[in-house]
Amino acid sequence: MTEGKGKEKGMELVIITGLSGAGRSEAVRCFEDMGYFCVDNLPPSFILNLVELFSLPSSKVKKVALVCDVRGMEYFPQLYDVLDELRKKKINYQILFLEASEESIIKRYKETRRRHPLALEGQIIEGIEKEKKTMEDLKGMADMIIDTTGMEISELRNKIRTSFLGHEKQRILKITVISFGYKYGIPLDSDLVMDVRFLPNPHYVNGLRERAGTEKVVKKYILRRKETKVFLKKFCDFLKLLIPYYITEGKTHLVIALGCTGGTHRSVALSEEIAKFLAGMGYDVTLKHRDIEKGE
Repeated sequence: MTEGKGKEKGMELVIITGLSGAGRSEAVRCFEDMGYFCVDNLPPSFILNLVELFSLPSSKVKKVALVCDVRGMEYFPQLYDVLDELRKKKINYQILFLEASEESIIKRYKETRRRHPLALEGQIIEGIEKEKKTMEDLKGMADMIIDTTGMEISELRNKIRTSFLGHEKQRILKITVISFGYKYGIPLDSDLVMDVRFLPNPHYVNGLRERAGTEKVVKKYILRRKETKVFLKKFCDFLKLLIPYYITEGKTHLVIALGCTGGTHRSVALSEEIAKFLAGMGYDVTLKHRDIEKGE
């Protein structure tokens, strides 16, 4: 992809365009999951206003993805003038152009029973041909062209993530590590649940019962045991193997729940170790102790 066309205070601007039925809707959803501020079917004349707004010092929006295409009808040709203006203002932008074979697009429209925006009174193929001609110059300006013919949604999303995030793609997966007590129920939004009640319970050790798994003395009691060390190594290896596959499939939030009897000691100490491990791998991790105040 081209890095040129200037830079504006680090703001990333991606203009998503291309043929109708080629996957623009999925593309914008992917950018939204990656933390971009997204607007679909934006009239080109509003692009400069948005860029000006997001360039203000008080703005927290640093990544923007806009979909502009022939649905804008008579306003669409204004996009070329807007792109010229962006270049003059030295505002960095990238154009992502999506296309697909005529057969694929026709099949997708048949399946969804939707009308092609340029074939409201004619055949789909007529609208596709007209759109190709309209978009020809814009395609030539694109920084990246993706042909979605025969491509699964997960493949498209992975292609976009890999291209626009590079080595930071793991940051789009938000991981929550949560400790809980089985006596209070398993967290409803859990994706992975691990029962750590196989470990000795500090509740039955004098001096530890009233303490929590966040305290050094309790952690030491739990983590120094051989079975704990073996478990942590194997579970971390398991996560190291598994999580990249979740990312490839397009998952954006993963909840890992570790439970003990009351959610005060064992699950708390181990959750902190797991969260530390995942953060060290570069993932965006949130740690929660749901039942730590309730006691065993």
